[in-house]
Amino acid sequence: MRRMILTVGLALWALGSGVAQADGEKAGVFDYYVLALSWSPNWCALEGDARDSDQCDDRHDYGWTLHGLWPQFHRGWPSYCPTSVAPPSRRMSGEMTDLMGSPGLAWHQWKKHGTCAGLQAQQYYDLMREAYSRVKRPAIFRKLEKEVTLPASLIEEAFLKANPELDKDMLSVTCRDGYIQEVRICLSRTLSPVPCGRDVIQECGLKNARFTPVR
Repeated sequence: MRRMILTVGLALWALGSGVAQADGEKAGVFDYYVLALSWSPNWCALEGDARDSDQCDDRHDYGWTLHGLWPQFHRGWPSYCPTSVAPPSRRMSGEMTDLMGSPGLAWHQWKKHGTCAGLQAQQYYDLMREAYSRVKRPAIFRKLEKEVTLPASLIEEAFLKANPELDKDMLSVTCRDGYIQEVRICLSRTLSPVPCGRDVIQECGLKNARFTPVR
């Protein structure tokens, strides 16, 4: 009985101290990546302005920013993988601000998703930058002068036209609280377009989604 109590006590201590994270998925074991692009002005309208985020300051002109590059299974995804790899430095995270809007987001993406990629921190950041560069962001959205409402399918069509190598089953558009939120594109481990798994295809069906202009 004493041994059982001791075992339970140690298990509870491990849970409380975060040791239980060692039960997470193995780093480097996944099927493909999801590249998530966020329309920064909409993010600012939804939550960035309320946070007084520097990303939303008028001196910036962020459009499609990099939310993240997420290791993915055909069903489900790994996160917060145990790893002995050193985390990125503040300098490394700061250098991602031009694509991601803030070093804090870069750090969070490393912690939640990068640890599962099986790469060194700088390699993961470099891979995110490479993936972002391979997708053409339609220029027409940067030409808007005022907020508009549009079908979410129009966003998908614009990305397909700008990236002929993509098919409809390789990307999805998400919405949040009536706004266009993200475009998510599925890529192989070598960053070639691939069909998305069923849990990634979360198509927004709005006919009048809000879309705000670059600030």
